[in-house]
Amino acid sequence: MKAWGQHLILDIAGCNDNICKGTSIKMFVKELVAAIDMVAYGEPVVEHFAEHLPDAAGYSLVQLIETSAITGHFSDNNRDAYIDVFSCKPFDKDKAVKVVEKHFEPQSIHMLNLNRDAKLPIQEPFKNGIK
Repeated sequence: MKAWGQHLILDIAGCNDNICKGTSIKMFVKELVAAIDMVAYGEPVVEHFAEHLPDAAGYSLVQLIETSAITGHFSDNNRDAYIDVFSCKPFDKDKAVKVVEKHFEPQSIHMLNLNRDAKLPIQEPFKNGIK
């Protein structure tokens, strides 16, 4: 049974200063799109938010791709980031991780790679839900 899509979820910690720079995040996502053989739909949206809350301040990223989207949230204060890549076209998760490592040099990476399809058997971390 073929899944509808692949969803890579990365929680990265202890990153370098690139997660605090909008231009670095744009360079990262452009390289990521190429590395995993996707096609960007327009330019990435990279905006700095929550400047009034120093613990929460950081950049958010949205890059539409022809097969779905890449999103990210980057924390200035603790140098952590949360990156999601979802696509109905399969991609090499290891190539994605290499681009993350190159740009952000995280001290640790927690990774979850899911096959997404409501008709597949339930996978961790999903649980039987509402219906």
